[in-house]
Amino acid sequence: MAEVFKNLINGEWVKSKSGKTFENRNPADTSDLVGTFQLSTVDDVDAAVTAAKEAYPAWRDTPAPERAEIMYRVANIMRARKDEIAQLMTREMGKVLAETRGDMQEGIDTADFAAGEGRRMHGQTVPSELRNKTAYVIHRPMGVWGLITPWNFPMAIPTWKTFPAITTGNTIVIKPATDTPACTARLMEILDEAGVPKGVINYVTGSGRVVGEHLINHPDVKGISFTGSSDVGKRIAEATGKTLKRCSLELGGKNGQIVMDDANLEIALEGALWGAFGTTGQRCTATSRIIVQEGVHDEFVAELVKRAKALKVGNGLNEDVQVGPLVSEAQRQTVASYVKIGQEQDKAELVCGGHALIAGDLIKGWFFEPTIFDKVTPDMRIAQEEIFGPVLSILTIKNLDEAIEVLNGTIYGLSSSIYTQDVNNTMRAIERIEAGITYVNGPTIGAECHMPFGGVKETGNGHREGGWTAYEIFTEMKTVYIDYSGKLQRAQIDNK
Repeated sequence: MAEVFKNLINGEWVKSKSGKTFENRNPADTSDLVGTFQLSTVDDVDAAVTAAKEAYPAWRDTPAPERAEIMYRVANIMRARKDEIAQLMTREMGKVLAETRGDMQEGIDTADFAAGEGRRMHGQTVPSELRNKTAYVIHRPMGVWGLITPWNFPMAIPTWKTFPAITTGNTIVIKPATDTPACTARLMEILDEAGVPKGVINYVTGSGRVVGEHLINHPDVKGISFTGSSDVGKRIAEATGKTLKRCSLELGGKNGQIVMDDANLEIALEGALWGAFGTTGQRCTATSRIIVQEGVHDEFVAELVKRAKALKVGNGLNEDVQVGPLVSEAQRQTVASYVKIGQEQDKAELVCGGHALIAGDLIKGWFFEPTIFDKVTPDMRIAQEEIFGPVLSILTIKNLDEAIEVLNGTIYGLSSSIYTQDVNNTMRAIERIEAGITYVNGPTIGAECHMPFGGVKETGNGHREGGWTAYEIFTEMKTVYIDYSGKLQRAQIDNK
C-alpha cells in the first residue's frame, strides 16, 4: 500500500482539516502510486504560520553557529539517504537516476555551505567620519517566510530556499509542487531528525490556488520565495507589492547556446545534447535555442540529429536510460502543442522527433521524443516562448554580433552559453549577453550551489539564489552607529 504523507505543523505530522487527499503517481508508470498527500485548506496554512510565528523568537535568538551545527547534521543524514531518496525522486518526478543523485548531491552541498555560512554571517565594518565613533552593518532575520517550490528539482530547490532561510534565523512554511511533494516531506524528516526545533519548519501540501495564495497574502508572512513560471511570478509580485512584502522570484528562461565557426564541435555537441535533453528539457536553464554560425551549421546539425535520435528514452529507474518522461500528461500535451505550432504556424523544419512515445512499456508514462527544429527564425513562437520540454530550435547566424542580438532577443535572461576558442569573442559575449549566467564552452545547465543563481528581464526580480547572495534575500540589513565620545557629535554637519 502506498504511503500516506501528512503535513508537518508545529513539529507534528497531521492530516489536513479538509479530510481530503490527492495522489502522486510515477510519470514513467502511472500504475505506480508514489503516495497520497493532504489536500490542505487555508486553516492548515493558518496553523502552520501560527506555529512558525511562535517559534520565531527563540530560533532568532539561537546563536547562528548553533544553527550551523544542525546544518552539518542535515548534510550527513542526506548523505546516508542519498540513494534512497534519489530512487523516490525518479519515481516522483521522472528524471533519470544519474540526475536525481545529482539533485540530492546539490542539496547536500547546499547544507554544507549553509553550515559554513552559519559561522560567517559577514557584515561590514567601515570607518566613521567622526572621532570616537564606530559604524558597521549586520544582517538580521525577518520572521516567517513562505517558500513555494517547483517540481523539476524536488530536493535541490527546496534546500536552496530552506537552508538559507532557517540558517539566518527565520522560520518557514513550505508548499511544494503538487507533482513532487514526497521529496520535500523527506527533507522535513531529515531536518526534524537533525534537531530543528518544532515550529521552525512547517510543510503544507495542496493546490497553489488555495495553499499558495493564502500563504502569499497572509499578514504574518514577512517574505515569499517562489520558483516557477513568469506569469505566476508576476501575480505574486503584484500581490506582495500591495503590502511591500519581501518577494524573491526565480522564473522562466529561453536559454541560448552560441556555437561559433571556431568552436570545438565535439564538446559543443555534447553540451547541446545535455543542455537540451537533460531532465527531458524541464529546467529553467535548459538549452532551448542553438544559435550556430553558418560555417559549421550543416555539420553540427547533422551530427546533433544523429546523436539525439540515439538517446535512450524510458523509465529513469533503469541505469541505461538517458531521457525520462515528462512530469505529467498536461506537460506532454503542452510540448505536443508547441511542436504543432512549430510545424504549422512557424513553418520551421522538423528534423528530429516530434511525437509522443506510446509503444510498449512507454505507453504507461508521459514520454516524448527528443525533438529538433531547424531553419528557425528569431520571431517564431518556438524561439520566443518557454516550452519546458525536449524541444530544441536551431537558428543560424553570420557573426558574433548577430548571435548576441538573437540570444538577447527574448523576454527572458537566465542562462547563456558560447562555444568559441577566440578569447576576444569570449569577452565581448560575456559583456554583452543579457543573462544572469554565462557559460563559456559549457552548456546552459550546471549551476553550482555556492554561486549566485538567477536572471534578468522577466526571469526574476533581481534577487539571486545560491551562494552568499541567498543569505541577503532572507535578511534585513541594520546599520549600527556607536558613539563613545561622551558628547553630541553631528554627522553630515559642517563641523570645520
